[in-house]
Amino acid sequence: METRTPSRPPSFPFQSGFYLPVLGKFWLSHGLALTWMVFSIYLSVPWVKELGEVVTVPVAIVLISGIAYLPGYLNAFMVVSLLFDRQPAFKTLDPKESLSILIACWNEEKTIAGTLQQLAKQDYEGLMRIYVIDNHSTDHTAEVAKRVGKELGLDIHVLFEETPGKHHALNKALSFVTTKYVITLDADTLLHPQAVRRLVARMESAPKEVCAVAGAVLVRNSRENWLARLQEWDYFLGIASIKRLQGLYQGTLVAQGAYSLYLTDVINEVGGWPDAIGEDIVLTWAFLEKNYKVFFEPTAIAFTDVPTKFSHFARQRSRWARGMIEALKRVKPWEQPRIFTRYLTGSNLVMPFLDFVYTFAWIPGLILSFFGIFWIVGAHTLLVLPLALLSNYLLYRYQKGVFRELGLHIRKNRIGFIFFVLCYQMIMSPVSVWGYVQEFMQRQRVWK
Repeated sequence: METRTPSRPPSFPFQSGFYLPVLGKFWLSHGLALTWMVFSIYLSVPWVKELGEVVTVPVAIVLISGIAYLPGYLNAFMVVSLLFDRQPAFKTLDPKESLSILIACWNEEKTIAGTLQQLAKQDYEGLMRIYVIDNHSTDHTAEVAKRVGKELGLDIHVLFEETPGKHHALNKALSFVTTKYVITLDADTLLHPQAVRRLVARMESAPKEVCAVAGAVLVRNSRENWLARLQEWDYFLGIASIKRLQGLYQGTLVAQGAYSLYLTDVINEVGGWPDAIGEDIVLTWAFLEKNYKVFFEPTAIAFTDVPTKFSHFARQRSRWARGMIEALKRVKPWEQPRIFTRYLTGSNLVMPFLDFVYTFAWIPGLILSFFGIFWIVGAHTLLVLPLALLSNYLLYRYQKGVFRELGLHIRKNRIGFIFFVLCYQMIMSPVSVWGYVQEFMQRQRVWK
């Protein structure tokens, strides 16, 4: 049998062979980001004075901090960190450890067959025991899963959990798991044929403190409409860049339930999946709180269907925003044991402020600019664009290398990219604000 040669994933452009420890990258990135922010403050003095004549100088400073200073700092930190990032080489590309795959389902009879078919195409040589958990479905999800699993020759087990809630379904299956590793997979998510092998290879190549590895989730249905095209770039560049940043500092903040691998013992150690609308976020932060590390593997690719109706999109993203607040309430950033995760989780503390400022100041300011009133949006706000374009360019170059290694091609979507860069935040911030309000008011949780 042919043995695959361990490889090093594609690197970002401009990297040299000089080795800089992760802690050195962390502080150098902060130093350069701080330099950028000081430069931005210097350039913005006329803007502060002009806006201060309308809303007072202190209020102007607060607004401009939310529009330019803090976003600029965070973006600069990410850009510099990505320039330093270099994925460690795999120690093996032929893992054979037995594992369990949990697929929680609620009315998924139309999608579960495709998901199982892709599992049957995996080039993973170890045992894959698949648990499909029917979470009080009203369709024929269980029957379809049994039939298709049998036809494909999969080691499949169909379980039933009557209590609604994804965490109930996953914890039901967890009690049956006897393998060292467990993977969660959404029922509408299709895996690249090498996905499982690469995800396990990253875990088996990682230090012993790593308890989870998040896979890379990309958009499958990006040709359906304009909203799906926007989300294609968000997953391909935006979410990927954040996970690359977090993975560099060994603290990926979300080992997403759509496709991630975990150590079974550690999930049991933290009490299983929590009762939360963002159960995967809260679970991951519980790992980090116990000083475990969470990695990200960009070459372990899965493709998922994203919402194509705005109402469904808003429901999903507001749920993500609520999940972040739940995690912040349950695990305080300053209680994190490692400096990297204290910073990464602490960065989320400013996200509600940024989203509120963007929603209630920047967007109205943009409307005013169309009438020649440039108090908030004007030439000075263009300073944010270079960093945004640079970070997107870096990720595009890197993702292109990942796709080349896996034999994939990037679909052309230029118009979607332009609207993603210029307009996506105008959609995301108000939706996130709605999620924060829902959590504050303790509105009913909705899984889908």
